[in-house]
Amino acid sequence: MSVNLTANAIPAIIGGDVNAKPLVQVLDVALVSNTNNSQQQRYKLLLSDAVFSHHAMLATQLNDRIRTGRVQKGSVVQLLDYICTPLKNRKIIVVLNMETIIPDCEIIGNPKPYMDSDLPSVGTKADNTVENLPRSNNNNNSAAQNASHNAQNFRPTIQPPYQPPPVYKGRGAILKNEAPARIIPIAALNPYQGRWAIKARVTAKGDLRRYNNARGDGKVFSFDLLDSDGGEIRVTCFNAVVDRFYNVIEVGKVYMISKGNLKPAQKNFNHLKNEWEIFLESTSTVELCPDEDDSIPKQQFSFRPISDIENADNNSILDVIGVVTSVNPSVPILRKNGMETQRRILSLKDSSGRSVELTLWGEFCNREGQKLQEMVDAGFFPILAVKAGKVNDFSGKSVGSISTTQLFINPDFPEAHSLREWFDRVGKDSASLSISKDIIPGGPKNEIRKAVSQIKDEGLGRSDKPDWITVRAAISFIKTDTFCYTACPLMIGDRQCNKKVTRSGNTRWQCDRCNQEFEECDYRYLLQAQILDQTGLTWVTAFQEAGEEIMEYSAKELYFLKYEQQDDEKFGEIIKSRLFNQFVFRLKIKEELYGDEQKVKITVVKADKLNYSSESSYMLDLISKFCRQ
Repeated sequence: MSVNLTANAIPAIIGGDVNAKPLVQVLDVALVSNTNNSQQQRYKLLLSDAVFSHHAMLATQLNDRIRTGRVQKGSVVQLLDYICTPLKNRKIIVVLNMETIIPDCEIIGNPKPYMDSDLPSVGTKADNTVENLPRSNNNNNSAAQNASHNAQNFRPTIQPPYQPPPVYKGRGAILKNEAPARIIPIAALNPYQGRWAIKARVTAKGDLRRYNNARGDGKVFSFDLLDSDGGEIRVTCFNAVVDRFYNVIEVGKVYMISKGNLKPAQKNFNHLKNEWEIFLESTSTVELCPDEDDSIPKQQFSFRPISDIENADNNSILDVIGVVTSVNPSVPILRKNGMETQRRILSLKDSSGRSVELTLWGEFCNREGQKLQEMVDAGFFPILAVKAGKVNDFSGKSVGSISTTQLFINPDFPEAHSLREWFDRVGKDSASLSISKDIIPGGPKNEIRKAVSQIKDEGLGRSDKPDWITVRAAISFIKTDTFCYTACPLMIGDRQCNKKVTRSGNTRWQCDRCNQEFEECDYRYLLQAQILDQTGLTWVTAFQEAGEEIMEYSAKELYFLKYEQQDDEKFGEIIKSRLFNQFVFRLKIKEELYGDEQKVKITVVKADKLNYSSESSYMLDLISKFCRQ
């Protein structure tokens, strides 16, 4: 098969022409950065235009082209997007996008390595350059003939790297390397570049955080950028750099940023779709662009339906939009560092048929949270878009705010309008299943009703995944010696510690996990009880919410009644009043290891008082199905 590579492509690229889309051949592929993370592996290519060859680095988003064999030694490719950047006194091509034309082809011509000294003088036309190019050593002139043929269609003018106009804000004469760098897209940033600049909008700004490690005290903050091509990247500042830029950066403003250091993004803390992160240094520059740039979006969302959050990974960061159906009051919470913060929980639902708890922390509670509560209390259910919420899988799935989270109430964009139309038309009257609080997979419509005896007879809970069932039963016995425990109230991230605490003196409590003392602790249910139906009985454990549903008192109230007031008579009356009341229990059954022994643990996820009307309808439906068989 006859293939004509683009003549003079390598000299043109090295000379600064990155606007053409030349046809070149891959002479070799090599893995130069081998890590366990496939997204951080780097491949080096040797590209040829049939006369000259030159090394190139492949952007990591194209790694799958190598792994799947779409690009290999001999492949003929068309470069669609690329840059040429200095690296250690030489230049290297960085391929950002390309298309495979021929997956496998014999080597074309006899190319030799291209050196910067081979670069023709500025302004020389490509056809003149072709006449001066060295021919192959084996007298094979086909490459040169192909080059001459293609030169008639590809005649780039060799230019030096872009130099901006000499307007330097009255700073006087400057050195050669101090001229402003060329603005490039965020997607083109890589550590192999020398000087670069990006123009982008700040979409989120994190809180100023202080830390202490072996090197001493420090402070850090970060902010996220979005450019006109949709590229996103996080910028992080430490210590003295924080003092320079923290008060300069404002969400929504557009800045020109240059002279930063690119490092691999820390994916544990960085959810943006970029493998790199910018670290600003003492020599970095951040300049506000006073004129509004409408080409750069205000924000970029990637909304997930609430039903998808059910299967989202714990601690993953995502965007969600829904209708606010309820808002709880803000409550004070004591964090691990001894500082008090606010927490407010609200509920979101969407057209996927699911709802989810959204936990707001800190200032979100008093700003957007208070506004949302006033709107819901007035009978209006607003649309809320959440940018960068954090998934939590403790007791079901929920979403929480973090420092870079942004909330948009009744935003003006298509997803919000569509959701409002759905809610006003049918959504406000339609039921939704919450994915929070360990809700049974499949929901009530597909609930599995069992008798107590079937738990043992069918070996429930002994598979890899827990079994979820519903039973109608009564409580026959409650252990009263260990019905609750004293718990740590401190927050670890977005979760309460909840570990058991012990007395430290007469007035304080101590948590060994947090290694802190405090005056007030929490009281949480650890209720162990026997439930029975007409087929048998079994032991179950009910934690906080389920315990309150069963006892109708808080754990703290019963603790003080028993241990502080020592009113055994009233305490005993409350316990007796809960016996032989019927509930519809939703149970989670899972085999767990206790010491060296495997035991089946049955946990009460929810305890609903028996509704005789609903239960009668359920029984009649069962009888009807039985009669039809």
